[in-house]
Amino acid sequence: MKRAIGIDIGGTKIAAGVISETGELLQRSEVKSDPSDRENMFKQVVTAVKQVLEGTSVSEIEGIGVGVPGKVDREKGIAVFQNNLQWQQFPLGARLQEQFGAKPITIDNDVYMAAFAEWKAAQGKTNETFVYVTISTGIACSIIHNGSFFRGAGFAGELGLIPVLSKEGNDRLEKIAAGPGIQKIAGIPTKGVFTGYLNGSQEYQSIIDEVTSHLAQGLYSISSLIDPHKMVFGGSVIVNNPFLLELIKEKLKVYQLPDQQHLLDQMSISTLAQNNGVVGAGLRVFERI
Repeated sequence: MKRAIGIDIGGTKIAAGVISETGELLQRSEVKSDPSDRENMFKQVVTAVKQVLEGTSVSEIEGIGVGVPGKVDREKGIAVFQNNLQWQQFPLGARLQEQFGAKPITIDNDVYMAAFAEWKAAQGKTNETFVYVTISTGIACSIIHNGSFFRGAGFAGELGLIPVLSKEGNDRLEKIAAGPGIQKIAGIPTKGVFTGYLNGSQEYQSIIDEVTSHLAQGLYSISSLIDPHKMVFGGSVIVNNPFLLELIKEKLKVYQLPDQQHLLDQMSISTLAQNNGVVGAGLRVFERI
């Protein structure tokens, strides 16, 4: 069985896994991030990989795939810019090869890695348009059209930057509908907002109603611009609160014309949950080979 290493790097944690060619997660490890210093952060990446390799020789691995937040240079293996790490222009690919030998290294944005895993899991077709949307500490999406990523000039998929109408006027979707935005609106941790909503609190009912309205506005831009065949949602906010999807669909339907409503039946929540970034990163190694 061919195997690869998949790494999903974030501002709070680093997950690594051994992935089979069929996308099975054979082994997984997780360590805390250390974003205070670029070298300390890299040491944590190495620790996560060494942990997941326990009992497995590096020589048995086909390569390493890495999902990194922000902008990356895929050809040179460089982490170019991130909001939550100190890795500006960090030569991640070269450093991993120094550490683990001359294995193929595949680097991409973390949302693109997760999208690839979701596309494979959804048995996405090469003659369709597939969209993966993540709603977590931020909001973003990745588009796979006819079997290839749609990247634009390099910044495609930043759904969270789209302005939507709010009570205060116009604001970017990410600021008022991602986890930190919900917490700021409510004045309590995001988890408490969802608990309050499920317990029937009127205060939190109105907050969730507002948040899902904002998300529907943002998603309608995708529906109108590219009319996707399938859309899968990931990220802690919606994976941990799956009832949100039906609320979003109800509001999205109001915007859509009848010919756009085919999408409503093709919207689903990730079955890979928090492992999609790791699995996608590993699978991209086999794609490259």
